[in-house]
Amino acid sequence: MSSVAIRHIGLCVADIDASSHFYREGLGFEPLMEISEIGAPFDTLIEQPGATLRVQQLRCGDVTIELLGFKDVAVTGAGERGAMNARGFTHLTLVVDDVDAVAARIVDLGGNVHPETRVDSDFGPLVFCTDPDGVRIELMQGGS
Repeated sequence: MSSVAIRHIGLCVADIDASSHFYREGLGFEPLMEISEIGAPFDTLIEQPGATLRVQQLRCGDVTIELLGFKDVAVTGAGERGAMNARGFTHLTLVVDDVDAVAARIVDLGGNVHPETRVDSDFGPLVFCTDPDGVRIELMQGGS
């Protein structure tokens, strides 16, 4: 079997500048690369004929996220966290030094904390938050 590696996780966002600020200032991601305008032939790949978008990749440790900001196609979707039992991508988990401090920064930068999800587990404190576009982010304290 050939080798497989995850290159990045793509996130469609309503406001790429706000989302980039959120992930950089709130969660410590570092800029990796940016393409200010991309169209053909990638419009075929993303199944949005004629679309152009701005792309930013941000990295934290070994994880790279790719923010997709569409310029001429409306962003769709609820913009709210989905149910954990819904098919597909459910959440991104980040290990942090201090769950409460990071949660406070998330709120300051336009995200939400869902305190009803907080638990103190054998792994340490855990809580779900969402980014400005409703992507569910699990904060896990410590090196677990």
